Amino acid sequence: MLMPKRVKYRKQQRGHNRGMAHRGNTVAFGEYGLMAIEATWMTSRQIEAARRAISHHVKRGGKIWIRIFPDKPVTAKPAETRMGSGKGAVDHYVAVIKPGR
Repeated sequence: MLMPKRVKYRKQQRGHNRGMAHRGNTVAFGEYGLMAIEATWMTSRQIEAARRAISHHVKRGGKIWIRIFPDKPVTAKPAETRMGSGKGAVDHYVAVIKPGR
């Protein structure tokens, strides 16, 4: 699974995912690309599943470049835990996707 090797800060705030993508919205490698039509978080598992599905159909007929990387940590508390007592541990990493990217 994709995740950063090391990070400066272990935990991040969620933030707002608003507006259109101004960077990474042109095809830099190859001739075709997939474009997002809505804002979302894409997990490293989703990226890997998409890569496998695409490479299954492309086979040896082409090359695939994945231009997104999950660098945002998402925290989660264990089940049946009382509220309070700080922020939960890092559960997984996501890539922030804006429409047009």
